[in-house]
Amino acid sequence: MDLKEIQNLIKFVAKSGASEVKLEMDDVKITIRTGNEGDKQQVQQLTVPVQMPSAPVVQAPSAAGPVAPATPKAEAPSEDSKYITVKSPIIGTFYRRPSPDKPIFAEVGQSIAEGDVLCIIEAMKLFNEIESEVSGKIVKILVDDASPVEFDQPLFLVDPS
Repeated sequence: MDLKEIQNLIKFVAKSGASEVKLEMDDVKITIRTGNEGDKQQVQQLTVPVQMPSAPVVQAPSAAGPVAPATPKAEAPSEDSKYITVKSPIIGTFYRRPSPDKPIFAEVGQSIAEGDVLCIIEAMKLFNEIESEVSGKIVKILVDDASPVEFDQPLFLVDPS
């Protein structure tokens, strides 16, 4: 269980209204208590030899799979720093077209305007159109079609100039 999963569990417990939840797995024991002081949660991790190596992975806000390819891209900050990153506002499945027989919303090299639909993210059988918040030219598409995406995961690089 990585830190992202633990954070999601804390949010779920807080929303559920439960006062205490205990989770025990092979190498991790977690107790989440919601206190009366606001909605603060206390997390106790006992026997955490597996959690310590996971901490650096959580520094990137993307899923465990895309972290490895994202690292080499981040090594050239001078090249990518002039681009604006369009990030996923929700967790779901990324689609580049509205249906298999329709054209792709956005291609590399295509000029886009603010409000243009760039992709669709399906979450719980709802298809959410993701619109561009900037005008510019698409430089890179960072996610494969029909791939799962996490909240705040980079989807596109846009050159605003």
